[in-house]
Amino acid sequence: MSLKTRELEPAEPRPNAVDDVSAIDHSLIRRCRAGDVDAFGGLVLRHQDRLFATLVHLLGSLEDARDVTQDAFVLAFEKLGTFRGDSAFYSWLFRIAYNAAMSRKRKERRLPASIDEARLQRGVEPSDDRTDADPSAALDSEERQGLVRQALDELGEDYRTAIILKEIDGLRYDEIAEIVGCPIGTVRSRIHRARHELRDKLSRTIRNEI
Repeated sequence: MSLKTRELEPAEPRPNAVDDVSAIDHSLIRRCRAGDVDAFGGLVLRHQDRLFATLVHLLGSLEDARDVTQDAFVLAFEKLGTFRGDSAFYSWLFRIAYNAAMSRKRKERRLPASIDEARLQRGVEPSDDRTDADPSAALDSEERQGLVRQALDELGEDYRTAIILKEIDGLRYDEIAEIVGCPIGTVRSRIHRARHELRDKLSRTIRNEI
């Protein structure tokens, strides 16, 4: 039977779909550019929780995620004049945060291991309860999530980043490609390989556990 990699953690409903809510972002950006500094606070309130939660996954540290979230908003405020509006504000913001996060990881060389901490921050639990389709159902929820976390942490940096942005943050392929700076085909390939490796790692581990 196949494992559901979506068990990682379902993406929350996206607050800035291009066709509707993004209009609010653009309105706040226009006000900020016109001199209304408080309008940028509205952008912070709209996106800080989502940005922070994903950065916890990428960095493996609540403290680092807080620092990078703050740095990203400071940089976004300074660079707001360069935002062209041809993509969602969150994608543009996350590109800034991603670059800051990767720079921090290169400097500190820390291993990510805090998906559970992110879950506590967001209060989200996996929603796939179809135990009959999942061989890991023989394990309790805590054990199962521990195995998923370990398997995810063992992925290569590029593959882990791609699947976190897709499966956890719910970004589109084109948005991920823009953030990590590679073609959409490469993003699809990384996510496909990450899912395959996760299934293999979890299958081997579960066979040893049950």
